Amino acid sequence: MDEQTRPSTIPDQLITLSKQAGKVRAELEAARLKLPKNTGDDLRNLEVTLGQISERLELFLREHNNLQALANIGQVINSSLEIDEVLTIVMDNIVRLTKAERGFLMLRDEKGEMVIRTGRNWEMESVNSSELTVSRSVVGRVIQTGESIVTTNAQEDQRFVGQESIVAFNLRSILCVPLKVKNELIGVIYADNRIRAGIFADAERNLLEAFANQAAVAIENARLFSSLKQTLEEVTELKNMMDNIFASITSGVITTDIQDQITLANSAAERILGCASSDIVGHSLSETLASVSLELQPHLAEVRQADKAISDLEISHHFPNRGSVNWRFNLSPLKDAGQKTQGIAIVLDDLTERKKLEAQRRLFERMVSPAVIEQLDPNSLQLGGKRATITALFADIRGFTSFSEKQEAEQLVKILNRYLAAMAEAVLAHEGTIDKFMGDAIMAWFNAPVPQPDHTLRAVKTALMIRESVEKLYKELPPEFHLAFGAGIHCGDAVLGLIGTEKRLEYTAISDAVNTAKRIQENSARNQILLSRDAFEHVSAEVEVKPHADMSLKGKTQPLTVFEVLGLK
Repeated sequence: MDEQTRPSTIPDQLITLSKQAGKVRAELEAARLKLPKNTGDDLRNLEVTLGQISERLELFLREHNNLQALANIGQVINSSLEIDEVLTIVMDNIVRLTKAERGFLMLRDEKGEMVIRTGRNWEMESVNSSELTVSRSVVGRVIQTGESIVTTNAQEDQRFVGQESIVAFNLRSILCVPLKVKNELIGVIYADNRIRAGIFADAERNLLEAFANQAAVAIENARLFSSLKQTLEEVTELKNMMDNIFASITSGVITTDIQDQITLANSAAERILGCASSDIVGHSLSETLASVSLELQPHLAEVRQADKAISDLEISHHFPNRGSVNWRFNLSPLKDAGQKTQGIAIVLDDLTERKKLEAQRRLFERMVSPAVIEQLDPNSLQLGGKRATITALFADIRGFTSFSEKQEAEQLVKILNRYLAAMAEAVLAHEGTIDKFMGDAIMAWFNAPVPQPDHTLRAVKTALMIRESVEKLYKELPPEFHLAFGAGIHCGDAVLGLIGTEKRLEYTAISDAVNTAKRIQENSARNQILLSRDAFEHVSAEVEVKPHADMSLKGKTQPLTVFEVLGLK
């Protein structure tokens, strides 16, 4: 469609009428000068009328253009929710609309103080930081009164005579309007011209006030969007952090709603239950924990009714594909920010392996002295040992060989364990180290691995306690099960450490002193405790003894002096 056929718009028609009115006015002026006086007066009146019509058409056209600009600007500034972009768009349009040299937008900061957020010039460029200068008195008055201010020449305006900023920065035309949202002042828009006076008038003020209303809403929307975006980022970051925390927790974490539908399960819960998250979340708790549901339900009901947590609830059960397992539950009400219960939080731990290890350790402690266990580092076990002075104790059950010939194997083991248990408890009661059980005998030592200054006295007290324990057994067992014991005690140096291979180790004591204690025990009579001279010298002040015949021991060139222990002094 060419220019001649294109439909004209209202602004186009107004422009045409204004031009035509101006042309007619000029022609009338020329004609009036050629006509008689009376006729010229009529033409002059007509000319005045046409002039007024032309001015009104120009004013209407200007207002229409301003309204059209405001409508267009409203669309532009609301086209973005990024605060910095909105501020730039606002200021570029202000400078263009008012024909200002510079424009600044000030907003309240977190402390409530007005600070310049952006400054733009007529070339649509950011104002250098060195030129971010405004009239503080003008801005201060707008902030104080909430009313707009326009001055055609600030240097001569009586309201601002002598103001330092106006004089120092040579400010002339100034226009400043408030930015309000719901009657709350959030900032100001400031425009000026340092060269020309008379740039701004009431029309520019009215235009800028109308624009400021739109700009304030756009800025507030951008602020809200920025705040919402930041909050969303913080929530996302917090969620990611919580997801990472839940994923790294070794305990299973399960949450349910008030209908007992599972709403969350971390990776540890998936591992313990042997199910993927999709098979847990959204399913009922009773279905997911079917193997413990009957035992768990009363405790879940208690948590709901009492609104209190239940800790360390252990349940042993048969779990599909795993057999017997041990689980520990911690149950607590799941509350929202208003402390209203929204479900139940469950922390689940699989204790199966730990229970096995604990049982193995308890068995190991029954076989090896706890003091020895504490000295062993599983990560640095090495063959060999170190020398130490110890008191060795050997004790055995007398007549056990003939006794065993008359008993069934099960009964024999049962009676043997009763006597060996009495011996072992006596050793451990005096913090001795049980080296080993040898058939119907027990080997123990004192003063290692933990030093014991009274180690020989402890050995003697152990032997005496064995004798007392055996006498107690006599009262508990039938006469045919009454067996005697014999004990031998000797003191000397020994090498203590690990012997054997890496696949089979034994922590033991090896020395002539140990062999001597064994030989003394072998030569003891029924329920007799024998003590070598070396051992007696360590306890002579505390132990009552009587001489015993010297012993000729295998491997010894000289007879060994021994004493029989009667008791403590």
